[in-house]
Amino acid sequence: MHPRTYGNFARLLGKYVRKEQAISLEEAIRKLSALPADNLGIDERRRLRSGHFAYVVVFAPAIVIDRATWTDPHRLATGVKHVFVNGEQVIEDGEHSGATPWRCIRGRVSPSAGVIHPALMAAGAAHTLKSMT
Repeated sequence: MHPRTYGNFARLLGKYVRKEQAISLEEAIRKLSALPADNLGIDERRRLRSGHFAYVVVFAPAIVIDRATWTDPHRLATGVKHVFVNGEQVIEDGEHSGATPWRCIRGRVSPSAGVIHPALMAAGAAHTLKSMT
């Protein structure tokens, strides 16, 4: 299993936002939330609004980082305090609660949308992150 399976978002926030300052925190959050939903045409998932579905992540920007490795790919990120998926708590005080409220999401792709394949994010290249719009 690839280490970014568990640490993709934490790597972006810890390495590329905090350590390398290659991208702002605000832009990283947009690229992890509204941008993919916009590209896929999933209107009810773009923003935190009443009646919308949401993943809400409470994290500490000063310490968030991925910890998964090739030899231990199931390690959760450090600095992620709570995660809520569609209103149900999945991570509580940094530990998985056992809840699995997610489901497959299908959207439409606009021909003009610059859809970024998840494998590009998993590659973790600063160039890829900077070129995403």
